[in-house]
Amino acid sequence: MELKVNGTVHKIDVEPDMPLLWALREVLGLTGTKYGCGVAQCGACSVQLNGELVRSCSIPVASAAGQMITTVEGLSKDSSHAVQQAWIALDIPQCGYCQSGQVMAAVALLKRVPKPTDADIDAAMTNICRCGTYQRIRDGIHVAAGQKQLADVLKDYATAGIAKA
Repeated sequence: MELKVNGTVHKIDVEPDMPLLWALREVLGLTGTKYGCGVAQCGACSVQLNGELVRSCSIPVASAAGQMITTVEGLSKDSSHAVQQAWIALDIPQCGYCQSGQVMAAVALLKRVPKPTDADIDAAMTNICRCGTYQRIRDGIHVAAGQKQLADVLKDYATAGIAKA
């Protein structure tokens, strides 16, 4: 079976019903995509399949064969993607476990809605963050979209007594 992941074609020998998540992590070694719940609820395993956000724990690898798969590792080689830059600058992750899925969901949102409102973000960002960094995630999306200036967000955090983490 062939998987096109992050622009590279990989030939893998796995059972067709293996979840895409395990093919990415265990077979291809792309461990940025995380296992969270295994039932497509939490979003830690989010990747893009032909540009659409999917939860890889619920997609059989056979269903993804021949399609374009993008993982968090495929956004940029040097973390230069606007969403990655916003996440780093705002120090969004606490434990970080869900964040690759959050980043992939934010990228998908900005592709569909380049200047999202808070309501757009709330509707699209259905991934669970156990640390509760939802406001920072929202701010990061606005910074990546060019709707807020990084310095202003950091100043607001300082004024509110919120440490950069």
